[in-house]
Amino acid sequence: MPDQYSRTRLLLGAEGLDRLRTARVILFGLGGVGGYTAEALARGGIGHIDLVDDDTVSLTNLNRQILALHSTVGQYKVDIAARRIAEIDPTIQVKTYKTFYLPETADQFDFSQYDYVIDAIDTVTGKLALIAQAKAAGAPVISCMGTGNKLDATGFTVADISKTSGCALARIMRKECAKRGIRGVKVVYSKELPMEPMQTGETEPQREGSSRRSTPGSTAFVPAVAGMIMAGEVIKDLSKG
Repeated sequence: MPDQYSRTRLLLGAEGLDRLRTARVILFGLGGVGGYTAEALARGGIGHIDLVDDDTVSLTNLNRQILALHSTVGQYKVDIAARRIAEIDPTIQVKTYKTFYLPETADQFDFSQYDYVIDAIDTVTGKLALIAQAKAAGAPVISCMGTGNKLDATGFTVADISKTSGCALARIMRKECAKRGIRGVKVVYSKELPMEPMQTGETEPQREGSSRRSTPGSTAFVPAVAGMIMAGEVIKDLSKG
């Protein structure tokens, strides 16, 4: 009898889908990248998803974030994502954390209980702490590099952080990971040179530890592709066991 995962089962097999249904992943960040990652994880059959983000939807999110609607402005992203996942598959176990991940909040999480750790946050200090914590716990981790000020959604690829080039955020992360002796970090990144955003006089507050020097431009399609690639890597890896 066909079910909602019948098409997935045709590609991954019954055993592969069973692995996804029992897997537990944690996703940090539900913005332009992470929102689409959460969507694909749920539709892909992941049975246990923990969501971490302390942010609420704002009007400037409407141009690119799947969780952002006029009806959801002002609501917490983790709450919106949890409701959406329940609509996709009410059997998925979702746990939410209204937390901004930084070294100071890292002790709230035990990474040893996760089958995969997904980094879709945009602060360097947070990304480094998250990757180091995942590595120390022996949990597989995937991290998204810069998507701002880019227009070529076909430019993204998956690589080890040590093999990246052309991305400013990846360059910082590559250097800092090397200094800390962190190796074997899978990342999604693009070699596309970022555009210079037009000066409109509009500014947004920056997070502590952010690598941004100014508010980046973004579109509906570039971060979405990066988020889907992240989820795809997690699903393929976990389905293989």
